[in-house]
Amino acid sequence: MHAEVDQDLCISCGACIDTCPDVFEWNDEEKAHSTVDEIPNELEDQASEAAEGCPTDAITVN
Repeated sequence: MHAEVDQDLCISCGACIDTCPDVFEWNDEEKAHSTVDEIPNELEDQASEAAEGCPTDAITVN
């Protein structure tokens, strides 16, 4: 499973980082990005929750 954050849609609200800090973090442009290539199995539910909670639907998890 992978996570991707559309940088054009991200509004830097931080909801994904609050929900799943082991997968999402701020980048140099102060927007969220995924810090892992492959989401560990034990974090898949948390990463999916972060994607569902994104107010701009900027996160894709598949």
